[in-house]
Amino acid sequence: MVAGYIKLAEARASQADRLEEALPLLAGQIGAAQRSGTLNGPGPIFLGIGASFAAAAAAVWVLRERGIHSWRLNAGEYPLPFPASDHPLIGVSQSGRSSETLAVFRDVPQAQRLAVLNVVPSPIAEIAATTFALGNIPDSYASTIGYTATVATLAMIAEAWNGGTIDASWSALPQAFRAVEAELARRGTALAGLLAHAVSVDYAAAAPSVGSAEVGSLLLREIARISASGFSTRQYLHGAMESAGKTAHVLVGAERELGAAHMLARAGHATLLITPLDVPEETNLAVLRLPDLPPAQRSILEALVMQTLAVEAAHLRGIDPDAFVFFHTDTKVA
Repeated sequence: MVAGYIKLAEARASQADRLEEALPLLAGQIGAAQRSGTLNGPGPIFLGIGASFAAAAAAVWVLRERGIHSWRLNAGEYPLPFPASDHPLIGVSQSGRSSETLAVFRDVPQAQRLAVLNVVPSPIAEIAATTFALGNIPDSYASTIGYTATVATLAMIAEAWNGGTIDASWSALPQAFRAVEAELARRGTALAGLLAHAVSVDYAAAAPSVGSAEVGSLLLREIARISASGFSTRQYLHGAMESAGKTAHVLVGAERELGAAHMLARAGHATLLITPLDVPEETNLAVLRLPDLPPAQRSILEALVMQTLAVEAAHLRGIDPDAFVFFHTDTKVA
């Protein structure tokens, strides 16, 4: 167990309650920023790495769907100096100590630095013009509530940008979250059994949920030590799925993903489809149906599924979900 973090089981057990507590507080912070004019102007560039990069995918979709240009950038893959831009940056870092994100922040005018962080005070919070704080929520080393609360914050910022409105249905999300938890308590081990002994696992998702594919593959690598990759569905269909063989497949989405799932399953490959559609299971195809919520909210339920798959796969493989193999000294600043 890593110092400063709680066990995965503890974080997951309290996740629904922590999310329910955080949502109105986060909406309040975003509303205040909206009233102050902070959330006006060109669409934001989301900046993060690892799970923080994945967490921004749904928010980018929300903004683009509203006709507002927005991007997410991997902070570790962008050369400095950062090009001059009218677009504000939203730095995403649970710890507030991500070295790559901090380096980019230091390279742009302070007025353009917005941050979504769990830990405050922290180095990124110190130099940001505006910080949206999750509230120092205790989290596991492989992030659970830190990730889902970040997805919610970023998505609500996207909804509020340039005079938009935060969707009133966010208040019902914890109830849907608990319902999916109950379903996973019943089926989680069996679903994870599809992945536990695969040579590798491919995750592919519709564009609004691509962050779910990315974080799903990351969690499976971190927690269960299974090689995994995350794709958008269209990228996956453009050649990547040709390597299927002794692999398992997790597809997230609707009609397009259903077609790919049928193709894989009928070719003999273990496949799990996570979808709002009412789809019958068949040989090699398991289906987990989720409520048909707005895309950003559904991505939080998808993240819950990804957590469960990784933890249950680790248990099936005899691995302690809290035991990491490698620890790095240069990804976080002091």
